[in-house]
Amino acid sequence: MNRMAQACVMIFFGAAVLRASVTDLYLRYVKEGLRPFLIAASLLLIVAAVMTLWYELRPHTDALEDGSNPNDHAGENGRNSAEQSTSVSTADELHDEHSHHELRVAWLLLLPALGLLLVTPPALGSYAAGQAGTALTAEQDYDYDYPPLPAGDPATTTVFDYASRALFDKGQSIGNRRVQLTGFITPGPDGQPILARMILSCCAADGRPVKLGMAGNAPTDLADDTWVQVTGRYTDRVTRDSINDEEIPYIDVESWRQVTAPKDPYE
Repeated sequence: MNRMAQACVMIFFGAAVLRASVTDLYLRYVKEGLRPFLIAASLLLIVAAVMTLWYELRPHTDALEDGSNPNDHAGENGRNSAEQSTSVSTADELHDEHSHHELRVAWLLLLPALGLLLVTPPALGSYAAGQAGTALTAEQDYDYDYPPLPAGDPATTTVFDYASRALFDKGQSIGNRRVQLTGFITPGPDGQPILARMILSCCAADGRPVKLGMAGNAPTDLADDTWVQVTGRYTDRVTRDSINDEEIPYIDVESWRQVTAPKDPYE
């Protein structure tokens, strides 16, 4: 690809990243805190592309600005041209055989940008949760003074926070308080529905599930990936993840309701 084509691809790709960054689409790929870096990177791509276009389209008069005579080197160029003609012609023939293939391959660089503009992928859900073991493992068990739960009844917290308190704090920081959690439905080790939420370290590529069993008035007959909000209390019941054999805590559900997927599907 020539420089002008490269610049056009850069502008197109930068615009696609910028569009995803100023909307909520970027949340399908990375953590919320990375938005400023995505915006900066997309603007940098666009600026670099515009500068490249400006350089290619401006009049090229640099060669004559020093006042030199273009004919001064004609004799030397004439002698060299004869020596180089054979090798150059051979190289041109080989290049011509593959040039059209190279251009076709190069234009495939547009596909990621087109995908970002035209396709809205679903967030990681029950399928991803079913392929990985729970993110809370015995290696993470440590002495930690958990802060009090948020005020209110029920106390709104995350699946990760409740599960870590239930496993590593044995529910002491929860006590008899009611908690409210939001997650999606996915099949558990025994085939019964459990509550899950994906957590990210950086981006969706390293997403891992936090799994939570549901006892009591647990939701039934719901399709996988259905988002629900459950209200319940701590229970010491646990089960084992069939994938990594780690413990999965339970919540004793008192009530639940189906909700729409949150703007940010990850914790």
